[in-house]
Amino acid sequence: MRALAIAATGMDAQQTNLEVIANNIANINTTGFKRARAEFTDLLYQTERAQGIANRANQAIVPEGANIGLGVQTAAVRNLHIQGELTQTGNELDVALVGRGWFQVEAADGTTLYSRAGAFNKNDQGQLVTIEGYNVVPGITIPEGSSELTVNRSGEISAKLAGDTEPTVLGQLTLANFVNEAGLQPLGDNLFAETPASGDPVVSVPDDPGVAYVKQGYLESSNVDPVKEITELISAQRAYEMNSKVIQTADEMASVVSKNLK
Repeated sequence: MRALAIAATGMDAQQTNLEVIANNIANINTTGFKRARAEFTDLLYQTERAQGIANRANQAIVPEGANIGLGVQTAAVRNLHIQGELTQTGNELDVALVGRGWFQVEAADGTTLYSRAGAFNKNDQGQLVTIEGYNVVPGITIPEGSSELTVNRSGEISAKLAGDTEPTVLGQLTLANFVNEAGLQPLGDNLFAETPASGDPVVSVPDDPGVAYVKQGYLESSNVDPVKEITELISAQRAYEMNSKVIQTADEMASVVSKNLK
């Protein structure tokens, strides 16, 4: 009975949906996290009767056919790169992006990765790094004894060096943009990697047309909406239960057939 296999694909799809929702809720307080959504497509159809052809020789064309769907499959888990709310921290090394753009980060193997989490810090050499210790690209070093560090709207970093009365420009943050942000590969640690689907990065200065601007002393919060996630959770549960009911009903119908054949 095909209904058993069809309903089983439905239960498997809702299990995937539940896992995606669970990950969203788990990261509700993760800086720069972007919620994900599971996307599904129907499987191939089995044709019982084809439409658009004559059902018998020299007869009228059949206007509608009989195509039986064989279930559902997971097509994609899409990260929704929507702006999250800003949270004020007061930390001079915390920076948030408002608009489209990604901070560039140098991985341990020298490759460039991308992040929306601007919770930066300094390493033992004064270099600007992420909370995981990855260097921010382009490299910026904050000399020991610096004070009044400022990051302006366009990403220019300046500070008063020891003994100086006027601020000195230490470096310039640049941001990367992608034609297809949904094509970026999530790696964990708030990091993403470019893929052939995302396209090559387009590097620009913050606050250029179409590019995010920088806000110092703030962090971008997760864009997960608790109310929406709970609603999606209930919907997934109901769909799972309905598919389970289909399997139970199909099993009962098969039992009736088996008894009548004895």
